Amino acid sequence: MTQDRRSKALALLESLDPEAPSRVAENLDALSDDFLEVVLGFAFADVVSRPGLDLRTREMLTVSALMAMGTAPGQLEFHIRAALNVGVTREEIVEILLQIAVYAGVPACMNGIAAAKKAFSAATAS
Repeated sequence: MTQDRRSKALALLESLDPEAPSRVAENLDALSDDFLEVVLGFAFADVVSRPGLDLRTREMLTVSALMAMGTAPGQLEFHIRAALNVGVTREEIVEILLQIAVYAGVPACMNGIAAAKKAFSAATAS
């Protein structure tokens, strides 16, 4: 990964959660430098940083997708906190939860509720 691409990915991650870049980079680099290149480089430097959607909208879409998937509770909680950090309101998160109940099912919504409660609690504690 070029230093510029790594820096771009970590800077975008920092805008979502100021404490995340060092923690995530340390976790990924501990196994292989390739993970930061492939995972963060693709996700944040190549896709999320594109100008077609603002970061607030991208986070709402990410939260929706992770809720619908129902298989990534840690990432869901992180991205709900990130969404709050970039201006998505609690009320909007609740509306996303209700929308997911309709299109992805009540179990996906229930998983989202659990993640949202943790994220809201963490946001209040900060």
